[in-house]
Amino acid sequence: MSNIEANPAGHVLEDGGCAGAKVEILTSREVPLGGPRAMNVRRTLPQRQRSMIGAWCFADHYGPDDVSLTGGMDVAPHPHTGLQTVSWLFEGEIQHIDSGGNRGLVRPGEVNLMTSGGGICHSETSTEGTTTLHGVQLWVALPEASRSTAPRAFEHHVPEPFRLTSLHPPKSAGEARVFIGSLFGQESPVTTHTPLLGAELRVAPGQEFVVAVNPDFEHGLLADAPGLQLEGVDIPRAAIGYTGVGEKTLHVANTSDEEVYAILLGGEPFGEQILMWWNFVARDYSEIETFREQWQARTERFGRVEGYVGHGGPDRNAEGQSWLPAPELPNATIRPRQNSSPVARPDRQ
Repeated sequence: MSNIEANPAGHVLEDGGCAGAKVEILTSREVPLGGPRAMNVRRTLPQRQRSMIGAWCFADHYGPDDVSLTGGMDVAPHPHTGLQTVSWLFEGEIQHIDSGGNRGLVRPGEVNLMTSGGGICHSETSTEGTTTLHGVQLWVALPEASRSTAPRAFEHHVPEPFRLTSLHPPKSAGEARVFIGSLFGQESPVTTHTPLLGAELRVAPGQEFVVAVNPDFEHGLLADAPGLQLEGVDIPRAAIGYTGVGEKTLHVANTSDEEVYAILLGGEPFGEQILMWWNFVARDYSEIETFREQWQARTERFGRVEGYVGHGGPDRNAEGQSWLPAPELPNATIRPRQNSSPVARPDRQ
């Protein structure tokens, strides 16, 4: 929903200080995005320690990157199955084009969500005017009931920012934007197929507050920069502080002298096993084999991206590719991984 007030009221939060939830830290690893010459991103999900938070099955954090040095984002047309992509930027601008006939610009504070259904392909390219690129790329696994039947779709939503105000004494604690689900009485109209939450928190220097959350959800707080704490536990940059189901409040603090961005993810535990390989979300290895074969053959399962212009010129990325071929499959059969129990395990840090 949209708040049309010229001077919207702030949302008052309780001060911290209560004994809180256990927190498990999920650290990130660096991987190249789109090829060996591509920009590096910090990937937190999936990982062996914990592969999902609700239906959130993938989380990349990148930047702030000087595009003149890194080359920016230039991912040629590539496929997806069984998922939704959620793009959120702090700085910069990305051009999105997909085989559903949709084009869109990803801008700071605006969410773009793409639903693959049984198959889609898209390209992502930072625009010429972008000097700094900084944001997150997230995936949501679709449940069995809709993973093959949901149509290719693209949604864009601009959530209204609202003030976070702590008590004792009342003062500004930061700002929030809810781009998936509901929080703080705010609700996003973006379509999801399982109960989910996605919100950006901008936490002011030295501030702390308690966020009321859905106890049916497990939650993860991704830190954009050092200084962020969840329940008194430091979250390293690009890491996620995870809490399991049953928590009604989360205590968030910024111990630094700078504003810190954070992404709060939540959702009901996903009750289905999934198999992720490259850009595909499937249920078993035979599906992965089929998806790869069909992508390499450029079948109509995925369609075509029309109008892609990469950094290498029309219809080409910086490496001269007009589309991203799939990697070779491993020699061994890949099996679905059972997600961990929705209970935080601080001892795994």
